[in-house]
Amino acid sequence: WEAKARRRPWARGRHLGQPQRSSTERPRGSLTTHVLNTATGLPAARLALRLAQLQEPGAQWRELAWTDEDGRCLPLLPPGQAKAGTYKLRFETGEYWQSLGHTSFYPFVEVVFTITDPAQKLHIPLLISPYSYTTYRGS
Repeated sequence: WEAKARRRPWARGRHLGQPQRSSTERPRGSLTTHVLNTATGLPAARLALRLAQLQEPGAQWRELAWTDEDGRCLPLLPPGQAKAGTYKLRFETGEYWQSLGHTSFYPFVEVVFTITDPAQKLHIPLLISPYSYTTYRGS
């Protein structure tokens, strides 16, 4: 199991080499997300996503992240790292559905948003099914 987990960081409940957190411990950060599979009513585990800040000369992508078994990952922008500007979250929904044996109308979902107050915490949930998605600003 450990060898398999080393090849798949999400199998250990880790993100980008960070230590594992208990299910009751909520990571604090200035930007977080949560992905729910509305076809099953369960969290979307092992879904890949990236964050980019949109600026000239082009998008500045951050490292790839994976959702854990609860459909969450560690903060995409830890406290103090947010800057005012326009950002894009890219969720790899096509790969996620394919891993579950389904096809998806949307190969990926991109959510573009603006941070006006970097001191404010932002939470951007995503609700997905193979043929639809919705998002909103959470708390």
